[in-house]
Amino acid sequence: MLIVPEREIANLMTRKAAFDAVEKVFAAMAAQDAYNFPVVREAIGHEDALYGFKGGFDRASLTLGLKAGGYWPNNLEKRGLINHQSTVFLFDPDTGKPAAIVGGNLLTALRTAAASSVSIKHLARDNAKVIGMIGAGHQATFQLRAALEQRPFDKVIGWNYHPEMLSNIEKVATEAGVPFEAVDLPGMQEADVIISITSAFAPSLMADHVSPGTHIACMGTDTKGKQEVEAALLARATVFTDEVAQSISIGEAQHAIAEGLIAEADVHQLGAVINGSHPGRGSDDEITLFDGTGVGLQDLAVASAVVDLAVEKGIAIEVDF
Repeated sequence: MLIVPEREIANLMTRKAAFDAVEKVFAAMAAQDAYNFPVVREAIGHEDALYGFKGGFDRASLTLGLKAGGYWPNNLEKRGLINHQSTVFLFDPDTGKPAAIVGGNLLTALRTAAASSVSIKHLARDNAKVIGMIGAGHQATFQLRAALEQRPFDKVIGWNYHPEMLSNIEKVATEAGVPFEAVDLPGMQEADVIISITSAFAPSLMADHVSPGTHIACMGTDTKGKQEVEAALLARATVFTDEVAQSISIGEAQHAIAEGLIAEADVHQLGAVINGSHPGRGSDDEITLFDGTGVGLQDLAVASAVVDLAVEKGIAIEVDF
């Protein structure tokens, strides 16, 4: 069995490699060459933590495994650790034997950023110039870096529940040579692309905050009850997702479904756009929305790529099991 420790991931996995892996696995899902297992996600009653498992099997690449991990909201303040903690386990699909253990913290950040970036590539208008960020935490910096590689944006605007944190994304914008402006939520009407990445249980982005032609990537809702955007916004938009079953149960679509504003049939796989079986954006005035719930196959795809790179560079640790 191979081990790729967390400390090695930054030197192995690039944003481009993560993007390519996620885009490929979305396409495989839509072609029914890969599928995710049901998600387990539970409040454990200790440290206010949420813990769970995401797994799946990609028949095309013969990648089998799961990610175990969750969210420990007190980690940063109490221990100086990031709040999201995870590990990816890969198995030999021919025998069921464990094949690799891979540090999953940075990989999760990179694959989450890659997912919204893939949605921008395939759904945002070609002439999109202003990108809006809702959320300014650790993950928001990954989202913005990846997004700025998809279009020649000439401005970043941002809003956060805690305005003092906006400096996190302003720094990313400045490093990329793009001006940054803090706005209130109605100011998001200026944006051509909006990424929402919070852990909220009540919506902040409302339908009237969004202009025609905008593409929105909702990346924070991955648990029953969470919500980042008003349900009415999904009724205005053409909705895409990574996994329909997750979108309607634990993603943004759960609320619009519950209110009867949309039906399951109104939620489409982003992979179908990648494969060409769905046309994607139909006009410059259409609002598109990507409900990024996060699927196990994303984690397995980037972890598998990291293992290959670690073996190639002689970094992987081999142990008997």
